[in-house]
Amino acid sequence: MSVHETIKKQIEDNAVVLYMKGTAQFPQCGFSSRAVTILKACGVEKFMTVNVLEEPEIRQGIKEFSHWPTIPQLYVKGEFVGGSDIMGEMYESGELQALLK
Repeated sequence: MSVHETIKKQIEDNAVVLYMKGTAQFPQCGFSSRAVTILKACGVEKFMTVNVLEEPEIRQGIKEFSHWPTIPQLYVKGEFVGGSDIMGEMYESGELQALLK
């Protein structure tokens, strides 16, 4: 299976997927930590995380897949949402909470 096929399957098989540096329990960058905090503040208890530090092919592949240059990246119901800055803006406006319902 190619990297893009793997990513596509992860996104299709899970309602909420966060590609991040580290894990939800131990984020390894401030942006990834912020993304996890925002998801939890939205009441999302279960979501898939992919640690791109452990999977370099996914780290590069997700950037190509989404046409987005940075990590973290959030996908909800198969759709690319954005990184931690966009997540923060959407959280502040209530848009992210509505999307995650």
